[in-house]
Amino acid sequence: MPRYFTLDEARAALPVVGRSIREAVQARQQYREAEALIQELSQRILMAGGMRVDTVQTEGWKVQLDSSTQTLKSAMERIDEMGVLVKDLDTGLVDFPTLFKDEEVYLCWRMDEVDIDHWHGINEGFSGRKEIDRSFLENHRGGPAFD
Repeated sequence: MPRYFTLDEARAALPVVGRSIREAVQARQQYREAEALIQELSQRILMAGGMRVDTVQTEGWKVQLDSSTQTLKSAMERIDEMGVLVKDLDTGLVDFPTLFKDEEVYLCWRMDEVDIDHWHGINEGFSGRKEIDRSFLENHRGGPAFD
């Protein structure tokens, strides 16, 4: 059962969500870097038919891979437990489910934004974002899911 946020509740959650999504984005980047270095080394070994490997450096890449994996997992779990949806990990885009005129929609926020100023329907995505206006404020609500 999804959680529905009011705009105030989403804004109150933003410090934790913001830290967590930034941590996740950074961990994903660190993972990708370590993975690329390990793959490049594997390719060089394969192409050369074997070679001497700097085991300290390689172990460092593996530690970075493992550490970033755990950091990413923890950050994503924190966001998920709050009831927030990660929509794009490359840009740090998240959605907070809310109700507008008794229909589920999303309050939309990206990590480079200062505040939550937009919303969109569940099938519209980022390109369908609309500014939060008086009508939205007067007709949205949070609370438990309903059937």
